[in-house]
Amino acid sequence: MPSLLLVMLGGAFGAGARHLVGRATLGLLGPGLPWGTLAVNLIGGLFMGLLAGGLVRFGEAGEQWRLLLGVGVLGGFTTFSAFSLDVMVMLERGDWGVALGYILASVVGAVAAVALGLGISRAVA
Repeated sequence: MPSLLLVMLGGAFGAGARHLVGRATLGLLGPGLPWGTLAVNLIGGLFMGLLAGGLVRFGEAGEQWRLLLGVGVLGGFTTFSAFSLDVMVMLERGDWGVALGYILASVVGAVAAVALGLGISRAVA
């Protein structure tokens, strides 16, 4: 199956799962905190670690599974899982400073980008 189709198929399942987790946590825990987002980020991180560790054994043969499950399902479920794997790779290489910079740039940068986008959209409205 072509790579793009694997990613798209997995992404649809991941996005659906994210929606279901969000609804479940909202019903169970209420709207006080973004429990659904936290849940998918933590669950996605766990599954990304399990997948990355398992796919190492398959080498090139695991590429289609990586695309379907890692990029597709987990990418649709949460992109935070890919970010977390990137950080772990840096830490395992011993690049602690680079990892910290990446964490700060990603988290602070993403929040700043949302603020900028909101500011622009409000200015033109």
